[in-house]
Amino acid sequence: MSKDFHDQGPRRVGQVKEVTSLANPIIKDIKALTNKKSREESGTFLAEGLKLVIDAIELGWTIRTLVYAKAAKGKPLVEQMAARTVAAGGLVLEVSEKVIASITRRDNPQMVVGIFDQRWKPLKDIRPKDGETWVALDRVRDPGNLGTIIRTADAAGASGVILVGEATDPFSLETVRATMGSVFAVPVARATPEEFIAWRKSAGVSIVATHLAGAVDYRTIDYRKKPVVLLMGNEQSGLPDQLAKEADALARIPQQGRADSLNLAIATAVMLFEARRHLLSLAEVK
Repeated sequence: MSKDFHDQGPRRVGQVKEVTSLANPIIKDIKALTNKKSREESGTFLAEGLKLVIDAIELGWTIRTLVYAKAAKGKPLVEQMAARTVAAGGLVLEVSEKVIASITRRDNPQMVVGIFDQRWKPLKDIRPKDGETWVALDRVRDPGNLGTIIRTADAAGASGVILVGEATDPFSLETVRATMGSVFAVPVARATPEEFIAWRKSAGVSIVATHLAGAVDYRTIDYRKKPVVLLMGNEQSGLPDQLAKEADALARIPQQGRADSLNLAIATAVMLFEARRHLLSLAEVK
């Protein structure tokens, strides 16, 4: 990546650049963030839309570059975010609509894009407390599923998401879009299956896993005894035996009709809100 893209220390405060060429090296570096390798090398990612940029900055995420289309210039919220970006040592780019469309790969692009530092929650720092619910996802593959689950975890008051095994990238453009900003509010950790198993043994959590061979109706499980980790299997193959045998309960979601399974994001939502219902009933008793 170009030196200009990375060298955004304090001396760049107050700098705003106007860019109209798709061949500009900074624009090329930003466009490269649609590739996982570039995101991993730079430790950054793209977030589209003024709302997501505001959410991220308000929640303390580090912004490296703010890009806005000329049509958005002068709008009070855009100007505020530009000011906060340069005050934080970031770079502000005013670009043509053609350039921002090429960054977002959309014909009708958002007028504002932010480039932020990635943020991962170290697994060793996760020590769930009573009343907390976490989601662990085994080898989740679909960016839309992962983004929807992060958004749903946020809505259900879950404490975070743990990605187990080789998973899709939570900081891909497609996943971030699907979270609708919740990626900035929900901690995300990652682990190998072996690291996850070692962690669960020391973390004092109850593992509730969904499984096609699950013997327990998900509504009859007590989600209140310990902090709960909802363990959800891969979209195609479900949970492997290595993880399934770690569960304190193997749950099933009773179904009617011809469908033999639920979409992963839908199943996770069902489990999350059932766990929330139990915890709310406990709070009412107290």
